[in-house]
Amino acid sequence: MPVGFRQGLLEDASRPNWDGTGPRPLTWVAWYPASDDAIERELFPARGSKAVFSIGAAATDAAIDATHRRYPVVMLTHGTGGEALDLEWLARDLAASGFIAIGVNHHGNTITEPYCAEGFLAWWERARDLTVLLDSVAAGGAFAERVDMDRVFVAGFSLGGCTAAALLGAITEISRFERSPRNKHFGRGPREFPDLADHLPVLLETSAIFRASWTRMSASYLDTRFKAALILAPGNSVLGCNEDSLRSIKTPTRIVVGGSDFVKPVALWLQERLAASQLDLLAPEVGHYVFLPEATEAGRLANSVVCIDAAGVDRRSVHDHVAALAAEFFRTS
Repeated sequence: MPVGFRQGLLEDASRPNWDGTGPRPLTWVAWYPASDDAIERELFPARGSKAVFSIGAAATDAAIDATHRRYPVVMLTHGTGGEALDLEWLARDLAASGFIAIGVNHHGNTITEPYCAEGFLAWWERARDLTVLLDSVAAGGAFAERVDMDRVFVAGFSLGGCTAAALLGAITEISRFERSPRNKHFGRGPREFPDLADHLPVLLETSAIFRASWTRMSASYLDTRFKAALILAPGNSVLGCNEDSLRSIKTPTRIVVGGSDFVKPVALWLQERLAASQLDLLAPEVGHYVFLPEATEAGRLANSVVCIDAAGVDRRSVHDHVAALAAEFFRTS
């Protein structure tokens, strides 16, 4: 089955962008089952002109396959500082298996625009992004009559895994970048923003937009439309969630993590607190960035940390395994 591809921009008028010049932008990309006559062609590379990752071909703006009236939908949420295209390997396989997969670039926390500390600190806004985008998909546009709103799922990588947990009802009670006696997991910042903690006190003093978001930290972002979640290598921020809120989640969850991933302890911690969860532990040599697309030669030279896996790890094979696992999990949930 050919895979179709679309992209667009939604503006969330209920929230301003971080610099206060307009509404919050939600740029999105989608993969879906395309009609039999659709012709797949190479898409633009992820990471812009740097072409760090290889992106699979798809039929841009092709007609959706009319074999089925409605298709289940999987909402995708990328990792810290990444982009929706980082999960294209999963999205393409899901689309070929009869799903519509839609990812959003989280404002201020995505490489598709300049990084800003607000987008990294106030990560709970990401959950709201998926809810607003799903509302829009259901209300109109190319997929409105094709999405089965009784079969809605979410898949997230790293910080995207925390986003997925929030949509299931996890409540953030403390930021891991806020130094306090209550914070057992204080961190200065992720590799993409190593001095992030230094920006927090300044923003709380100077930015009314950020302060408003900060007050929403411990709000509930539960969206009961999501019937299951695939969490790939959950990020450290999930350790800031209220444990009672995690234990109250009964939504089926599949957690997948590599045997040598630095967030493996986090995945184990989370799985112990999610009653309806299952843990899939990949091979001992599999690390964190295996869940990003396959790298180009230029990417291997420019960024070996995220582009080169340990000896013996075949990233494509891992992708194939996880994508098959995801499709079966979502079909049976």
